[in-house]
Amino acid sequence: MKTKAVLELAEVKAIAAAAEAEALANKWPVSIAIVDDGGHLLWLQRLDGAAPISAQIAPAKAHTAALGRRESRIYEEVVNGGRTSFLSAPGLQGMLEGGVPILKDGHCIGAVGVSGVKSSEDAQVARAGIAALGL
Repeated sequence: MKTKAVLELAEVKAIAAAAEAEALANKWPVSIAIVDDGGHLLWLQRLDGAAPISAQIAPAKAHTAALGRRESRIYEEVVNGGRTSFLSAPGLQGMLEGGVPILKDGHCIGAVGVSGVKSSEDAQVARAGIAALGL
């Protein structure tokens, strides 16, 4: 039997605090979602001024990154590259940049999804949150 790393509440709070700090430092009104390796929501916060829809999009991006074990932007690139049939992939709703998997020792233990500003900025906030873990 193998031992598996999991996100605990302390790590989730550290990710959220670092992501929030990055967003606030740049004055970006975003929603931040953190999920476990199965895409189940562990944390959701909508910063002041963030559009209500961002609270729907951020968890979808995180879910997609966790289940796919890769950044959600990869799916956006596949679709933009002409493979539109990929839009019918089951369970993947957040196929936009801004979902970043949390990898430990080559294994996905969760993901962060951010929505509210440019997709590349969303991803920057997600990565800043993950960086707080020092993985």
